[in-house]
Amino acid sequence: MGGKSFTKSAEQLRPDPRFQDLVLSKFINCVMERGKKATAQRLIYDALDLITQKLAKETDPNAPKSSVEVFRMGIENVKPFVEVRSKRIGGANYQVPIQVGSKRQQSLAFRWIIDAARSDKGRPMAQRLADEIYNAAKKEGKAMATRDQTHRMAEANKAFAHFA
Repeated sequence: MGGKSFTKSAEQLRPDPRFQDLVLSKFINCVMERGKKATAQRLIYDALDLITQKLAKETDPNAPKSSVEVFRMGIENVKPFVEVRSKRIGGANYQVPIQVGSKRQQSLAFRWIIDAARSDKGRPMAQRLADEIYNAAKKEGKAMATRDQTHRMAEANKAFAHFA
């Protein structure tokens, strides 16, 4: 077997068909439910088209030029640097702040954005996702709130960092 794992690794992941972007391809896979990849792709592309429409109305000269840039910015802004892990020491549980690795940063950012979009009911998913990504790029929205909450928890439990 040669130490190869059977999970789908980064080498196997193909870039998405429209933008040739590996991160976007991974995000599509995270949005996908019940193996319906075409549906997930359509959803993401619709969301990116909506972001493009929002960018056309944008007046700020420093604003990103493309929807993929907005997507990347949103993911980058939502990535957490620290998180708390529960550790049992001498019969007591402590919330210990721990640095987050780059792969986990990305997966948490994806999860928080998707969860925030899914929790917001009443509109088409593409619209909710577009809004969440756009807000994340502007450092606003539910996903950013989740990240800030995580950072606050880690800051509050800084005293237990020596247990890490």
